[in-house]
Amino acid sequence: MKRITRSGFVALLAAAAVALAGCAPMQDMATSPDKEKTRKGAGYGAAAGAVIGLLTGGNDKFEAAMIGAAAGAIAGGSVGYYMDKQEAKLRQQMAGTGVDVVRNGDNITLDMPGGVTFAFNSSDLNSQFYPVLDKVAGTLGEYNKTVIEVAGHTDSVGSATYNQQLSEKRAASVAAYLSSRGVDRSRMVTVGAGKDHPVASNETEEGRAQNRRVEITIVPVTQENVQKAKSG
Repeated sequence: MKRITRSGFVALLAAAAVALAGCAPMQDMATSPDKEKTRKGAGYGAAAGAVIGLLTGGNDKFEAAMIGAAAGAIAGGSVGYYMDKQEAKLRQQMAGTGVDVVRNGDNITLDMPGGVTFAFNSSDLNSQFYPVLDKVAGTLGEYNKTVIEVAGHTDSVGSATYNQQLSEKRAASVAAYLSSRGVDRSRMVTVGAGKDHPVASNETEEGRAQNRRVEITIVPVTQENVQKAKSG
């Protein structure tokens, strides 16, 4: 067996300390085997629909938000680059938090599992999740040429009415927090999807855990999107 030198042993201890640093309760979700598929982020999302994405496109509230932001529209050829930079920053910030970043065309969706965002059966945000939302708010403020949909989703346990109300409250809680951190409320549209848009089977606990979530979908303000809103 190869002997470990004193310097090597010290290096091992240092590496272990780094690995353990920053461990927080919400990182259990990020490292749990039950979340392995979701942790694959865009790869899993694009292949198997791990997020639903934009739900309100075309409705009155979304159109009003898009039209209201028209003055800050991104020039046509710059949209991809603008969203690329925002995506890269969000991926860096969300690493290890349990939040997935999924790109769909020019839209970006943040998939926030209910297990780390809320207490069970509650619409009150977990205080341990505040730092994550602070980072999201900062990036949304930096890249402000977008409209933001905050959508709450539930599993199928309980009545449709109860789940609908809970999903609406959870979406509203996230939007209110982002607003308190400087994100313009007029840019945000909230929607409760209840149990109608599962991304996994509700027959297993693992599947139900994936369905209990909030999705934040970021849509660029472009002349094309503004014209669609005006003609809608």
